[in-house]
This record gives sequence, structure tokens and C-alpha cells, in this order.
Amino acid sequence: MKLSARIALAVGLVVPLLVLASGWVMVRLVTRDVHAAGDAHLRERAAAVRPEALGLLRAMANDRPASVEQARQRRVFTAALDVGIRVTGPEGTVSGGPQPPGSLALPAPAGAARPVTLSAGTQSWRVLAVPLTAVRPAASGTLWLFSADTAGQRQIRQVRRRVLTVAVLTAPVAGLAAWLAAVRLARPLLALRRRAAGIDPRTSAARLDHTPTGVPEVDDLARTLQTVLARYDEQAARTAEALATARAFSAAASHELRTPLMSMRINLDVLAGEPAPEGAERAEVVADLRAEHERLLGLLVMLRTLAQGDLVEADAFVPVDLADLLDAAVRDLRRDHPAADVTVTAEGPCGVRGWPPGLRSAVDNLLVNALVHGAGPVRAAVHPAADGAAVRVTVADHGPGVPPAARQGVFARFQRRTGSPGAGLGLALVGQQAALHGGTATVTDRPDGRPGAYFVLDIPRRPHGPDLPRQRDWLSAAEGGAAGSPAPQDFHKERP
Repeated sequence: MKLSARIALAVGLVVPLLVLASGWVMVRLVTRDVHAAGDAHLRERAAAVRPEALGLLRAMANDRPASVEQARQRRVFTAALDVGIRVTGPEGTVSGGPQPPGSLALPAPAGAARPVTLSAGTQSWRVLAVPLTAVRPAASGTLWLFSADTAGQRQIRQVRRRVLTVAVLTAPVAGLAAWLAAVRLARPLLALRRRAAGIDPRTSAARLDHTPTGVPEVDDLARTLQTVLARYDEQAARTAEALATARAFSAAASHELRTPLMSMRINLDVLAGEPAPEGAERAEVVADLRAEHERLLGLLVMLRTLAQGDLVEADAFVPVDLADLLDAAVRDLRRDHPAADVTVTAEGPCGVRGWPPGLRSAVDNLLVNALVHGAGPVRAAVHPAADGAAVRVTVADHGPGVPPAARQGVFARFQRRTGSPGAGLGLALVGQQAALHGGTATVTDRPDGRPGAYFVLDIPRRPHGPDLPRQRDWLSAAEGGAAGSPAPQDFHKERP
């Protein structure tokens, strides 16, 4: 059932009920007013009749002649005018005027001290009892006054009929008026429904365009729909990015793994061939297999880390102490490379809000890059930037450095020198993490003027973490880096 029909039905039911309720109150008020007017008339007559009724009571008690008693009765009836009276005393009862039949039991005088209603079949009466007490001679009795309640009851019944008539007539009229009003007031809602129904995310990029209508409920609903659609778009984009990342991971892995796998296959064929290699030749083949295995493992780990960086969400960012993180990375590097000469310097508070696995991967790759491609000792440091708005991690080596013309593309993926044991993804991971954390990654000459490369990673200090970029495709973009990154440079580091 439509909302307008529901509103019309509800109003069509509620309005007659309200009319009946108000009519019941009106009937009660009319009844009270009618009785009040009749009771006032009864009291007025009672005040006029009471002295004459006392005289009649004394005449009856003194056993006066019938003519005297009859004269007293006429005076009582004359004072009563249009109301019926009944005087009861020790010597009998005198009655006259309109009144209920004598067979009808009257209420006790104490209960009729105020006017009450007495019904006799279809006739009703208002009854008032006035006690009579004579001193000389001592006598007591009751003066009853009766007023027909027919006109009042007729008026009350007429009011009831009119209330019922109004209630019956208001049901369809109120329902129709409510339906027309609901249809008119629901126009903004119907327009919003039509605009929302015309949106198909599968075929169009158009979204809900809503002009405020001044109706808070409709405007709030429109804003809610816009929020839902925006969240749908965001989740759809993240899903598309996840699918693209998965496809890119598969394509990159198959492309990069082809050469080492073929090399391993050749070495395995050599080991299984006839005659089988022995001695130094066998040891060389096994060493080649180990090297290819390490390269495959490193490539898979880096591809996985790139994919994780493309899909990480804001709730993964937590407080991180870069000094502790760099110290742990150097300890692990020394354990894996006991001959490495690496020194660490840490100054001041170095806390940021970041993604711990990503920052650790960036620092590890900076250290490994300096160790593999540089020469001599590696110097790593972490300290607040000059303006205090970021924490800076620096890694310096003593290699040939990076020419200025090649520095823009050094953080692109799959950039490696000929014969490099790496996969060309280490510095790409550094660039990705810098972008995710809203920071920068650069390479310059060493500030002390000595030969070598000087890598700088700046991570801003933010209380609630960075605003993650909407488009993250370090793994799924065309070869050479993320969308919008510089084109890959024709640069390969050479061993000194």
C-alpha cells in the first residue's frame, strides 16, 4: 500500500474517532447545562412553594376544616406553576401537576436533597426533595418537586445524532483531503525516487543529483543515498584495484619468474644429465641453483609487499617509533650479513603514525640497497626534520652514487642494473611507502661531499594517520611505476 493511501486511511479512521470523542465531551457538557437550567428552575420553585407547603402541613396537622385545607392546596399549586409537587406528611399526601406515577418509588429524601433524575419507562423526571418541619403544631414532612426532562433529553439526543452524522461524514472527507495532501507533499520524495531509480552503476557513472527541497526528511534521505552511493563507488573502486593488483601480481610474477625458473631448469637438467657433473662443476651448479632460489624468494616477497601496500586500509596505521624500527632492521641486517659495516644514529623523538610492515620494508630495502650497490661502510640515521613536522630516515653509502638525470626514475619498479641480484623492486617499495604515508623519498649526493648515494625518507607526523590516495597502482600500473610517476630512466647502478 502506498504511503499516501496509508496516510489517507489513518486520517480517515482517526478523524472520526476524534469527532466522536469531542462529541462525547460535548454531549456531557450539554447534558450538564440542560440539567443545570432545569435544576435552577426547580430550586426557584422550591423557594416559592416551601412557605405554602408548610402552611398546608400545619393545616393537615391541626385537622383544619376541609375548606381551609383545600385553600392551602390551591395556594401551593398556584406557587408551583409549571412543576409538579407532592407534599407528604403524617396525615397523608397531597400531589398535583405533572409528576411520575404514584407507583414509582421515590428516592430517599436524603438522596434527593439535590436534583436527581428519575426514569419511568420512556419518561424521565428531575426530582428535588425539600424537607418540611413545622413547630406549632409539631409536624414534619417532605416537599417533592418534579420537572419533566423530556425537552432536555430530546435536545441531548439531537446533539448525539449530529455528532454521529458529523463523524460519518468526516471519515471520507478527511481521508480524501489527507490523500490529496499526502500526494502533494510526497512529490519531492517521488522525484527523489525517480532520480535514484535511474542510477545504474553498471552502465553509467552518473550519481544522485539532489537540490534541497526544504523538507528535512527528504533532504536527509537524499544525503543518506548520496553517502551510500559514494561508499559503493569507493568499495567498487577498491574491489577493482584489488582485482587489478591480483592480475598484476600474477602477470609480474609470471614475467619475472620465467628467467630464473628457466635457469633453474637448465641447471637441474645439467645435474640429471649424463655424465653427471662432479666436483667443482657440481658445486658451481648447486650454487647457481641456490642463487636463483634466493632471487625467486626475494621477488615473491617484494611483489607481495607491493600488493599489500596497494590494498592497505587506514585502520592499519598505528603509532610507530622509527628509531626502534631502524635499530631492529640494522640488527637483522648484521645477523644476515655478519661482515656488514653499518652504524646507526638516532636523535630526538621519532614517533609517527604509520603502517609498521610497510615502514619496515622501506627501511630494510634502503639498507640492503646501500649494502649491495654501495661500497664501504653504511651510515643510517633517524631524527626529526628541521621544521619538526616529519621524521627523517637517511641512509648513506660509499658507492658511485646516482647521477642527477637518473634520480627521478630510481624509485620506479623493475629498475635494476644489468647483472643485479635484485628484482628491481626494492626502491619501488620505498617510493610506495613514502607515498602511502604522505611523505617523500629522494636520493641526492652525500652532504659531506664524499662519493656515494644519500637516500632520504621523510615521514610526516600526523595525529590520525595520512589520507590514503584513492588510486594506488604501484603493482598494477604499466611497467615503470605508479600512474603519474616519472617514466623509468635508462639507469643502472654499477659496481665500483
